[in-house]
Amino acid sequence: MTVRVGVLGATGAVGQRCIQLLDGHPEFELATVTASESSAGLSYREAAKWRIDAPIPESVADLTVRATDPDEVPDDVDLLFSSLPSGVAAEVEPGFAEAGYVLSSNSSNDRMADDVPLVIPEINPGHLDLLEVQRDERGWSGAVVKNPNCSTITMVPTLAALDEFGLERVHVSTLQAVSGAGYSGVTSMEILDNVIPHIGGEEAKMETESRKLLGSFDGAELSHHDAEVSASCNRVPTIDGHLENVWAETEDDPTASDVEEAFRGVEGLDLPSSPDPLIEVFDEPDRPQPRLDRNVGGGMAIAAGGVQETASGVQYNCLAHNTIRGAAGAAVLNGELLRSEGWI
Repeated sequence: MTVRVGVLGATGAVGQRCIQLLDGHPEFELATVTASESSAGLSYREAAKWRIDAPIPESVADLTVRATDPDEVPDDVDLLFSSLPSGVAAEVEPGFAEAGYVLSSNSSNDRMADDVPLVIPEINPGHLDLLEVQRDERGWSGAVVKNPNCSTITMVPTLAALDEFGLERVHVSTLQAVSGAGYSGVTSMEILDNVIPHIGGEEAKMETESRKLLGSFDGAELSHHDAEVSASCNRVPTIDGHLENVWAETEDDPTASDVEEAFRGVEGLDLPSSPDPLIEVFDEPDRPQPRLDRNVGGGMAIAAGGVQETASGVQYNCLAHNTIRGAAGAAVLNGELLRSEGWI
């Protein structure tokens, strides 16, 4: 039996990708879409300046866009995917949860809140039980779960695999695609023939979200992993696909083959959007590459390669499609986990 779902912020870049991923989904039926007041009342076809490289799904093109307000969402919608700007989400998401809606949110607000689960289903599905704490503390019948930042979600599955060797310290330098900034986030005059060695707030997100995702939940409180994480984030002129150079220091002394085996051992879940394997390992020293490898696992897998031993651990490269695994696809997968665990 399918679950009726909605998308908040449906006309934006992540909202459009979410709608594309929900088209023909085996568990979810898209029933409603919301956007700003200026778009409310229009058909989705009229309101969305569609930028995905596939046609607007016919099932949504003629849906009437509603205002992003709990009173505007039909009562029979059980799950909402939020792709709202973080400032807007911080204002409206609590109201939806108070009204009883369950939200799988890509928005960055509250990711580090003590009672909000930050989840990658293949890595820390047990953190979803933090929703019991959330409901107790906030007194609402709904729920809010978050997926991490697009650069964090690229790296953390590989760190989870390394944790068996005693993960102690991580240094990462990112090469992030322009789509991560949104359609109008970086102008052509800024990025063509250029690299921008700063992305506001990105480094702090990687450094804190990683430790929360790798932490442990005892049923009442979440303890963050004690590994040190340092990040340098750079915007590069590729369209999709965040490539990251990672140096990891471990208590043990694994070989490159040990690390590759650990990567290959990270399994997917029995959920529609979860790839198996989660981490696709390349033997070629010049892989992964964004143009060649961002769509592995339908854009939901992590590509890794270039594993080398260093004096204090290992060095490797990892890559993920930042608007699929790193945003809309991550939210959809969290929705699938919510359904399978009985939260909706």
